[in-house]
Amino acid sequence: MTINEVQDKIIDEFSMFDDWMDKYSLLIDLGKELPVIDPKFKTKDFLIEGCQSKVWLHPYYDGNKITFTADSDAIITRGIVGLLIKVLSDRTPEEILSADLYFIEKIGLRQNLSPTRSNGLLSMVRQIKLYAMAYDAIKNNL
Repeated sequence: MTINEVQDKIIDEFSMFDDWMDKYSLLIDLGKELPVIDPKFKTKDFLIEGCQSKVWLHPYYDGNKITFTADSDAIITRGIVGLLIKVLSDRTPEEILSADLYFIEKIGLRQNLSPTRSNGLLSMVRQIKLYAMAYDAIKNNL
């Protein structure tokens, strides 16, 4: 599935609910489904700066695609990072860097998060893109 196909699927899932309490429940469920990160990656090196909750993000680059694992000490934040991983994990650095993450606006996520969670969301996206930039530079021997 392409990044846009995954985003469209997420938009469809969230559009089944009118009430944001139901959408928060979906986020919580997504957080519960997030694969467990190896505890050795729950360190300061993988902690995302700018999040109110603790969020750890670990990239694995196989020379072609980046696979992310993550965790958070807050269940809704865990769901948010789970959404980002669903869209951006197992992608090439180029795919990640060129991705237009339109699903964030379409499902109303940014508008329905507290300002601190919204800032955290931006920090997560920024960190994922920074990893992609770094691996893209390595790939292109820059």
